[in-house]
Amino acid sequence: MSSWTPTSQKRRPIANFSPNIWEYNLFASAPALVLNEELDIQQQLQHLKNQVRKLILNRVEDPTEKLNLIDNIKRLGVSCHFENEIREIIENMHENHPPFEGKDLHTISLWFRLLRQEGYHVSSDVFDQFRDENGDFKKSLIEDVIGMLSLYEAAHFAIQGEDVLDKAIHFTTYHLTLRLSNLNPTLERKVNHALNYSIRRGIPRLESKYYIPMYSLEASQNDPLLELAIVDFNVNKLNLYLYYRWWKMLDFMMKVPYARDRVVEGYFWILGVYFEPQYMLGRTITTKLAATISVIDDTYDAYGTIEELELFTQAIDKLNNSKNDICSINLICRFSLANNVFIIFIVSTTCKAYLVEAKWCNEGYIPTYEEYMENGIVSCGYPLLMTSCLLGLRNSATKDVFDWIIQVPKMVRPSSIITRVINDMGSHKFEKKRLHVASIIECSMNQHGISELETYELLQKELEDAWKDINEEYLKEIFVPKVVLQCVVNFTSIVELVYGNFSTSIQMQSY
Repeated sequence: MSSWTPTSQKRRPIANFSPNIWEYNLFASAPALVLNEELDIQQQLQHLKNQVRKLILNRVEDPTEKLNLIDNIKRLGVSCHFENEIREIIENMHENHPPFEGKDLHTISLWFRLLRQEGYHVSSDVFDQFRDENGDFKKSLIEDVIGMLSLYEAAHFAIQGEDVLDKAIHFTTYHLTLRLSNLNPTLERKVNHALNYSIRRGIPRLESKYYIPMYSLEASQNDPLLELAIVDFNVNKLNLYLYYRWWKMLDFMMKVPYARDRVVEGYFWILGVYFEPQYMLGRTITTKLAATISVIDDTYDAYGTIEELELFTQAIDKLNNSKNDICSINLICRFSLANNVFIIFIVSTTCKAYLVEAKWCNEGYIPTYEEYMENGIVSCGYPLLMTSCLLGLRNSATKDVFDWIIQVPKMVRPSSIITRVINDMGSHKFEKKRLHVASIIECSMNQHGISELETYELLQKELEDAWKDINEEYLKEIFVPKVVLQCVVNFTSIVELVYGNFSTSIQMQSY
């Protein structure tokens, strides 16, 4: 363990954050538009849902046709309207599926992916028929671009120890990339998108934004599924006006000018976790919390002295330990931390993790990778925001589920690791320009005596292993509802997108 010269306790670690890019007045006209058209749109939606439901229930000769329909429904972002119907079909395919010997690569890959998406632990042995005597994928598959693309998507649902799926990712990534320039424009666009954002790691609402125009190129005229997807996408874009009004009323940016104004980013972040209409309350609570915790994070990270931060942490901890203090609860609600004992507890825990990092920075201490990560899985904010998201899941979020998530269980821990690692990989060069705690990159380089490039390679391997752990936990039979586990997956996906290329995540215009 190493350290550098401690800094003055009075020195503030001010950051030169980029200014807010949003023009809030653009959101002000949204409510009237939504209210005036809401009744007609809801009637149109119901009509289209009835038509699509008939398509789902229709009998078909070829099961591949049903697989493709379910896949399209999911990718177009309207599966929330047909959860029971889809669940029954997938369960039937799991229990009574026909033998898959001789079926094409696309069909088997799609079957495998859809069942794993629903939480069924189907065996990856179904892909052995596409391997040669050496265990490698057959060279003849190179000509089947659609099959390779389906295999690529399926392989991202791998768990630890599935050698065939590890080989599938390498095989398909290499050959799809090689064939990219020789494909027709539509297929090239599909392959290129998948290579950047696999379905497993894609954001459901953004995936539908991408997939609607792609599907429209292949859909028949007056396709009710396409019409439903377009109407649903536009209706369920939660307008930002309510958040703008709340943010303006609190006047945070005048009171804490050193912090980032991230209410819009917080909105898109939570929209990526769950966009379905029944979760509007959860989005509201968590969007406000995300904007508020960002200000608190910046207070620890980019303004406060150690003395100030210790006092602030103590004040937050008193809120945690004073459940019956009406004034304290009012203060918590004012800061959007919700009148919920689990939220108050995890906020207090997060602030303590922030303080640890502030002290490391102040003392010039470089922790080991293990020390940094153990604190970082809390300071990354993931457990806090995921706990808040549960508030919007109604009956699915029981006390047992809250007790489960605040322990950072095996399903949540790898997601927190991904959040911490990707956050640091995306920001550490900026943070090095000012007084800041050592990132996981510096911690790893210092502990192991390796280069920055070698560190990135090690961390990339850790990210891939963490995703496999998430996939494995998702397939286990535990008491936690799948909707909760899916929120964990979606939250992890949006972390990768936000810190990799946030500009993509805000392209939510209408069709």
